[in-house]
This record gives sequence, structure tokens and C-alpha cells, in this order.
Amino acid sequence: MALTEGFDLVLFGGTGDLALRKLIPGLYYRHRDSKDHAAGSRIIAASRQALTREQYLELITESSHKFIRDGDFDERAWQSFTQTIDYLPVDARAAAGFAALAERLRDAAGRTRVFYLSTGSDLFSAICSGLAQAGLVTPQSRVVMEKPLGRDLATSDAINESVGAIFEERQIFRIDHYLGKETVQNLLALRFGNSIFEPLWHRAAVRDVQITLAESVGVEERGEFYDRYGAMRDIVQNHLLQLLCIIAMEPPVSIAADAVRDEKLKVLRALRPFTRETVRSNVVRGQYRAGAIAGKAVPGYLEEPGIPPHSVTETFVSMRADLDNWRWARVPFYLRTGKRMQERLAEIVINFRPVPHFILPGGDSGDVNRLVIRLQPDEGIKLLVLAKVPGADMRTRPVDLDLDFAKTFRTRQWDAYERLIMDVIGGNLTLFMRRDELDAAWRWVDPIQQAWEAQGDRPKPYTAGTWGPTASSALIARDGLAWKEDV
Repeated sequence: MALTEGFDLVLFGGTGDLALRKLIPGLYYRHRDSKDHAAGSRIIAASRQALTREQYLELITESSHKFIRDGDFDERAWQSFTQTIDYLPVDARAAAGFAALAERLRDAAGRTRVFYLSTGSDLFSAICSGLAQAGLVTPQSRVVMEKPLGRDLATSDAINESVGAIFEERQIFRIDHYLGKETVQNLLALRFGNSIFEPLWHRAAVRDVQITLAESVGVEERGEFYDRYGAMRDIVQNHLLQLLCIIAMEPPVSIAADAVRDEKLKVLRALRPFTRETVRSNVVRGQYRAGAIAGKAVPGYLEEPGIPPHSVTETFVSMRADLDNWRWARVPFYLRTGKRMQERLAEIVINFRPVPHFILPGGDSGDVNRLVIRLQPDEGIKLLVLAKVPGADMRTRPVDLDLDFAKTFRTRQWDAYERLIMDVIGGNLTLFMRRDELDAAWRWVDPIQQAWEAQGDRPKPYTAGTWGPTASSALIARDGLAWKEDV
């Protein structure tokens, strides 16, 4: 996608981890790889830090060598890219910074304006109010809000009401970067572009679905933030539920934004609500203790910087979710996420039902037919089927039909944020959450949080470097199944 039309992108939280790690590198790649650069486009980073433009460029130049792959950094392209970047100190709760921003943007009132809120959600309302009071919101403006949007339905509603009073729904982009991953895009192509899968994509052929988002890192420098939200709000409410929606939704009438989002909303509304009793039996929450990752000792969650010594915030969640609709009735969806897990892994596993009568020697069909959609660390799709081993005997074994994106397409894959930023600039809302989607997700998650608070139990401990509490394995084993954990 070439940036052929001029735009202004204002990046609030421009000195933060997300901006330095993902957003600035993504914008650099688009600048470097675009044949026609958007004439006069500007990136204005804003934060509370009193930096000059030169100091900010030094900051992002230093960070770029960490977060842009060695072979991808081109000094000439970087220098050209930094010519588009400016910096302004802006306090979200003070008018002066917004007045200075208005002056900076005064010469291009008619072009696309993107306000990217890479800050805590508690600042979203104040920033949008400041933009409105400074006269910066135009019909061509768009606002991007990072997750998690609030801590529950009530706080999410308050943010959406205040932002919705300033921006129309068509101007609001609630971002979930997992939906920008190449493999998720390919999942849409796999499901809706091929005739062979749709006849099998339902309860009669699918035995169970497993979605795992595992991290080997701990809370890193985000301890204070993470302890306010935990795994349920940080990952389950958005990433995991959005992936579940893509897997389970009905075919939309088109790839248009509202057609896709209408079908995702139906999935969220079909999720069986939790009660206090079903939370206790179908949800496991955990918290990592000291252990080892890749042979290196790591501290427990309570020893991490910024974590209160008696915190009950969960760093792990696994659960069984059920959809009460015709396509997926009685098919369990197992969701799992955690920090300090054995591997960094994000994948969706579709386990198909075994054949009704297995006639070949050597046992039964077991888990022979399985579709694995890998999102990280290496993106690809594998289909596990049974094949005969060459030779005189009828010996069979499972084999993979493997689509490795890097080997197959031999081109650099876009980062998720890179794609989503371009979608914002182009006004494409397909991969962004609509407000009613967000509301439905919070309505499903809130009773789980409330049940935990009422129970008063501590999260179950698990050793760093493992796959989580033993109760998680017991949860799925109760249904005669097991997590796929081979990587």
C-alpha cells in the first residue's frame, strides 16, 4: 500500500513502549517500501516529556536499532523518514499543548488526521476533549484507541460515551493488533475462499477448538499497568475473543466492515454466560512463581518491579467456552493465555472428529485430522492427515501438509500494526471493533471477574517455564482431551 495522499498522524504516548517498539518501526517500513511517498505527510509525536524534536529523533533512532531488523535498516530511508517526524510536549489534562498542536496543524485542515491514543485508557476522554476544544476534530479526523478499553463494561461505556460525543462511530478505530496478523488474514481466505473447508466447519465434523496465546516473558516494565488489568482484561476480553469470533462466525455477505462485524457480534452474543458456579468449574486462573526460562532463572510475579506483595492479579487464564447456536452447539472452545509460559506461542487448533470406524492396522485414528493456524513465532498453517509409510506393509502415520508463509511467499511479511495503521489512514474499519462488539465482550467477561472477587481465592500458582497450573490440564482432561503443546 503506497502512501500517495497526504495525512497527519498525531501519536499520543509517543515516547512509550508501544510507539517505540511497534508504531514507529511500522511507519518506517511503510515509508521505506512505498514507491510514492505521501506528499507533505507528517507524524507528530506527543507526550508529557519536555523534549525537543532533536532529542526525540535521537530517542527513536536509538530504539530503531533494537526493533527494526538488522537487514531492514536503511540509513538513507531512515533519514528521509525522520524528515516527516515532529515532536510536541502535550499534557493530556492541560489546554496549552493542544493549542500548540492546533497551530502546528493549522495549514492542513482538510487532509486526513489520525489521532493515535497510545496511552492508558484513563486518558482517552481527556485527550479527545482537548482535541475538540482546540478545534482539531474535523470530518476527516480519525481516532485510534488501544486496548484494554476500560476495566469493565461500566468504565468502557464511560469512555465510549465521552469519545462518541466528539467522534462519530465511523471515525473511531478500536484496535486489536492480532486481527492485523498475516495468519488471521489468511484464516479469512482459508475459510471463505476455499470450498473444501466450509462443509467441515461445524459441530458434526469439529470435535473441539483450542486457542492459545502464550508468552515466555513476564510483565517486563509494565508491572504497574499489568497489575491493574491482568490476563483476563489484557488478553481474553480482546485478543482471544476476537480470534474466537473469526473462527466461529458465519460467512458474511461481503468483506465490508459492517458485514464482517455483524457476524462477529452474533458469535459474542451466542457465548453462553458464566455463573459463579460455572466460573469455578470451567475457568482456571493462575499466577506464575519463580522458575526458569531457556535455562535462566526468572522471578515470580510477586517479585517483579511494581507488583504489590499480596497481589491476586492473574497472569494465566484457561477456560472452556460454549456457543449456543446451531453451528457450534456442544463443541467446546478452550481458551488459554499466560505469561512466563514454556514457549512463546500463539496458535489456533481445530481438532476434527475421528472417523466413525477405523479399518487400518495399528490402532485408531485418534487426533489424526487437525488444522493448526500458527500466529507466532513463525506464521503458517498446517493440516495433519494420515498417510501410508512407504513399504510393503500397511503402516500409517500422521503427516503435516505445511504452509510456511516465509518459505512459500519469500517476501517480508507486514507487521500487524503496519497493516492496521494503513487501514486507519485509508478509513477501512473491517479489522477494528465496533462499539456493540466491545460491549458484548465485556458483558461476557464481567461475570467472571465478579465471581473471582466474590470467591476471594488466590490464583493457582504455576512455575515459570511450564504450561500453567495443573488445574488447566485437568479442565480439558475432564472432557477426555488434552492441550496441544508440541511446538
